[in-house]
This record gives sequence, structure tokens and C-alpha cells, in this order.
Amino acid sequence: MWLFVAFVAIPILEIALFIQLGGLIGLWPTLGIVVLTAIIGTFLVKTQGRLALMNLQRSFSELNDPTEPLAHGAMVLIAGVLLLTPGFFTDAMGFALLVPAIRTAVFRFLKARVKVARFEMGRNEPFQSPDRDPFRSRGQSSHRPDIIDGEFQEVDPGKRPTHRPSGWTRH
Repeated sequence: MWLFVAFVAIPILEIALFIQLGGLIGLWPTLGIVVLTAIIGTFLVKTQGRLALMNLQRSFSELNDPTEPLAHGAMVLIAGVLLLTPGFFTDAMGFALLVPAIRTAVFRFLKARVKVARFEMGRNEPFQSPDRDPFRSRGQSSHRPDIIDGEFQEVDPGKRPTHRPSGWTRH
């Protein structure tokens, strides 16, 4: 129901704002503002998106919970969609989502209302069940952190390359 109300109310609000501002400053300045906000918004979304992506990569490399960087990235993406949609209300909402403090507040608001049933990131202890242990299916008896599973193929040592050395390797 709320989604239906939003899809009806937002276009009506945008049309009303276009009429009011267009009557106040004229057609061409109104259209100029819409185009200018799209250009500025695109630039800001690009820079904020890079920052969100770097934060996400950092959380993955440090093995931290990626929930907040993912949410910030999603909000930057939504901000981009709102800024490219012509209208003053959607532009205001898009610019608001580009402010990191507002994104953090929205994230905390949503986090308080969403229940996470399960979150798992890597394992710090051996597998408990043989049916869930991928190492047992390969013929190994248990999970050991000092064993790296891999495949190999023996290369005939008498075989020589068909091209001349590049200088980067020794043949």
C-alpha cells in the first residue's frame, strides 16, 4: 500500500513543484536547474560511489562485517537514480542520501528495524559434520589449516618452449 501511495504522490508533488517554480522563475531557468542538478549529482555520485566501493573493499580485506559499507553503496546508487530522475523533490532526496551522516542515520534506522537471521563470514574452527565438510568428499580425513587443496599436472622436463625468451623469464 505504501509503495502505491509513493508512486502516486511523488509524481504529483514533482508536477506541483515544477508548476510553482516555473511560474516563479520561468521555464528555461527551471529546466536549467533540473539539468544542472543532474550534472552535479552525477559527479557527486561518482565520487561518493568510489569512496563506498573503497570502504567495502577495505571491510572485505580486513574481514569486517560488510553490511554497513554495502548499505552505503546501495544508498549512493539510489541517490544516483533519484538525481537522474527529473524533479526537485527527487533531487533533494538524492542530494540528502549523498551526505554520509544522513546515510549513517538511515542505516541505523533500518538496522534497528531489520532482524538478521544468520550472518557467516569464514570459519575459525573445523567443520563439525562430515556431510558439510568439503575436504572429506575429496578423500581427506579432516580440515587442517596448513593443507592447501590443489590440482597439478606433471610437465615433461624435456619439452622446450617454441618461442624465444622474452627477457622476463629464464628458459
